[in-house]
Amino acid sequence: MSLLAFGDARRHNGGMSETKLKRVTVASLLQKKPQGRKITVLTAYDYPTARIIDDAGIDIILVGDSVGQVELGYKSTISVTLEEMLHHVKAVRRGTQRALLLSDMPFLTYQIDETTALRNAGRLIQEGEADALKLEGGEAIAPIVRRLVEIGIPVVGHIGLQPQHAKLTGLSVQGRSDEAARQIVKDAKAIEEAGAFAIVLELVPRLLADEVTQSVSIPTIGIGSGPSCDGQVLVTADLIGLQLGGHAFRHVKRYADVASIIKGAVTAYREEVESAAFPTVENSFD
Repeated sequence: MSLLAFGDARRHNGGMSETKLKRVTVASLLQKKPQGRKITVLTAYDYPTARIIDDAGIDIILVGDSVGQVELGYKSTISVTLEEMLHHVKAVRRGTQRALLLSDMPFLTYQIDETTALRNAGRLIQEGEADALKLEGGEAIAPIVRRLVEIGIPVVGHIGLQPQHAKLTGLSVQGRSDEAARQIVKDAKAIEEAGAFAIVLELVPRLLADEVTQSVSIPTIGIGSGPSCDGQVLVTADLIGLQLGGHAFRHVKRYADVASIIKGAVTAYREEVESAAFPTVENSFD
């Protein structure tokens, strides 16, 4: 039985508890921080991956603009368009029943002006059926965050390393100097005051991440920012060893080597077809 079929069987046969089937909401996530319960976040860009992650009980499924590098072969997230994000958000929505569906807003879809930001955010919520949106930036984008929240769109902030700003900052740990650390704390408080319900902290020193986590009442979601954050997010391709080329970042823990499994299966298939071992009579119809 496939993983997807197994998930269906668990749903239809009552294999999942009522608690696990309960939809994750902004309200339920906000309850976790004061209760000391961690939030789990993973990326998905397609229907089958979303189905598997959702069935595993992850709290938030993020359709990140990392889709550009992981799925589309781009060199950075900057090349990802709104239409491409919508395509992937819709696919993930169809595979998500329980988790909260969070979508990134791509580069230049919210930074130009408020009208453009509202229009593009509205499309991701209305057409893509995302539950919430994630925006990179701190104090500078707080007015946009506030306006989105005012019209009823839940927002997650993203500070520290911001991949959309990589041409300026590079892809390195942020907040090492006193001045940079103070700015990250200010950014976190500005995003919280603007109405965001959570903040992603990417590649921030663990002691600074701890300070930020304690200084805001909303959950912090860490990636490469240590264990004191209120939750953690990873790119699923990194977690399962499916990234192509390069090496895993220090903050990534690989839980499986799916690339080797796929390559082994494909190689076995090729060899059996070339040697006429597949298909057999059992794989044929009379």
